[in-house]
Amino acid sequence: MPTSHRHSLLATTVLMALGSNASHAQTQVVKPPVAQYWMDVATVRMADMDELPNLGTMGGLAASMAGVKGMGDNSFGATKGMMPGRWLDIAVTTQRKPAGTTATQTIPPGLNLGASLTLLPPEPVASKPAAPQGQGTEDNVPEQPKGRILLYWGCGDTVRAGQPKVLDLANTKPEDYAKFMLGRATRERGATAAPGNAIWPNPQNKQLVPKGASLVGDHKVAGDGIPASLQFGIGQVQDFMPPLTLAATGGGAAAASLAWPAQPQARAYFLNAMGGSDGEMVLWSSAETPEPGWGLMDYLSTPNLDKWLADKTLLPTSQTQCAIPAGIFAKSKGAMVRGIAYGQELNLVYPPRPTDKKVPWAPDWAARVRVKSVATLPLDAAASGRAEPPAKPDVPDDSQSNKSLLPAVPGVPGLGNVLKGLFGR
Repeated sequence: MPTSHRHSLLATTVLMALGSNASHAQTQVVKPPVAQYWMDVATVRMADMDELPNLGTMGGLAASMAGVKGMGDNSFGATKGMMPGRWLDIAVTTQRKPAGTTATQTIPPGLNLGASLTLLPPEPVASKPAAPQGQGTEDNVPEQPKGRILLYWGCGDTVRAGQPKVLDLANTKPEDYAKFMLGRATRERGATAAPGNAIWPNPQNKQLVPKGASLVGDHKVAGDGIPASLQFGIGQVQDFMPPLTLAATGGGAAAASLAWPAQPQARAYFLNAMGGSDGEMVLWSSAETPEPGWGLMDYLSTPNLDKWLADKTLLPTSQTQCAIPAGIFAKSKGAMVRGIAYGQELNLVYPPRPTDKKVPWAPDWAARVRVKSVATLPLDAAASGRAEPPAKPDVPDDSQSNKSLLPAVPGVPGLGNVLKGLFGR
């Protein structure tokens, strides 16, 4: 065989071997964890309130909200989103009990909730008959809502060139509205009352997290179908974050200067604001890109934090002040700014992935802990140098006359009714 042919055959053999090894390296058998655990940790500040009054339990909180139309004993989730304090949500599911299990989580003494928490399957939600569609014309076709949404973005004293971005509701489709309002968003699973999960809090265990509570220490979860190895430690990084204390000066016809103390646990910040009157809604966000930010007022994974920090959608931790451009909320009534400090999530898997690709990886469990601190501040009060809690919300009922024609936006419950009030629809 000629030398050149021998070299060619040898090169082909080597390449085939390398390709076989590369293919083999990518074929490690990986199985999903037997149990999946989630913990969501939130700190909420509302105007000048860091904590709730001493109501004892979520049942007491629900009772305190009973006078608000549309709220009742099942309003824990809705109430949590707007009430100040420390909030903890836990969920665990196991493949061994796909319909759900009961679990006990041993907790550190610093949480001040006893020695353990009881996790139970969520109560089934009774199905409701389909609600009639919104008020329509004689042909039963909903009327097109009227009004405009103005979107501004970026920190600065003056409105930048090319702004605002305008959405005319009379000449747009519902899907265009939803896209305009939502912007960036993620659909990442957390501690929810999904079927098959065991959750805390639950109707039998409604304790509010006490002021000053801490998650730091050892946590262990036990229950039917849950691997005995499901235990982990939480350090200061994943503990409850301090309240995000927003302060504002100026406003009205002048720029509103927002500032907040640095959060040691934060990885990024984000702000957005909303107000409106006379058929116009005004939106603003601290992003350097046209971003309303409703989908960003929630937990974000580390990859998304890194990506949106890089494109300047989020503010770096070195920045602790931001100005809302002058005049954009001068005519708005009830304008409100919201801020979020994103914490560092914790992801654990046990046992660790084998380095030998020939050994299958079948984890006993995986755990995810997410942390955030959020705050709201009325801009009307900020303009006068005060920070006063907003009035009790007027929650519309579910009657046909109050149904919005606009689609819901994830992360902004009731936004359609807010728009309805602004635009008279």
